[in-house]
Amino acid sequence: MRTLIYTAFVSLDGVVDSPGGGLPSEAHRSGGWTYKDLEFRPEAYELKGRETEETTALMFGRASYEAFSPLWPGIEEFAALKELPKYVVSTTLGQDALVDNWGDITILRSLEDVAKLKETDGGAIVIHGSATLARNLSDAGLIDRYHLLLFPVLLGAGKRMFSDTDKGKQMLKVVESETYANGITKLIYDVVH
Repeated sequence: MRTLIYTAFVSLDGVVDSPGGGLPSEAHRSGGWTYKDLEFRPEAYELKGRETEETTALMFGRASYEAFSPLWPGIEEFAALKELPKYVVSTTLGQDALVDNWGDITILRSLEDVAKLKETDGGAIVIHGSATLARNLSDAGLIDRYHLLLFPVLLGAGKRMFSDTDKGKQMLKVVESETYANGITKLIYDVVH
């Protein structure tokens, strides 16, 4: 069974959208919040390098795929991810919208398709961006691990990491945590199934 990991930059009030700024899709009033007001400390981002080394496939929701697919194939720091299989979960994206310079890309049409993919052999599948997809996968009990970099900021508005769906309690087990001099905290949790 494959492990489905959601990785995110998250504000203390749970906002995960528009962390980098600069994308047309990042119209959040605080777009770029991960790069504002905090001293850059490379050790705080070590997790991102480790993820790149351990990832065997990527998963996106439609909006994040449409934002990342024109850019990521040409960015040197993402070169290791270029040929990895990609999965886009969307009921509306057409085959004609898939880029041809970013490895094999498969469209999954439902959460049931995601559950079936998890049952296959292979390594970790990492979800970047894709807040709506992550909320739906979490609500369906399909996420196995969270890789979070928690930023010491309250944004007040934006897409939240978790929905407010009335669902049963879900326990998490801390796998790793560390707080850095700039206030960012790394939190890695396994979901207790």
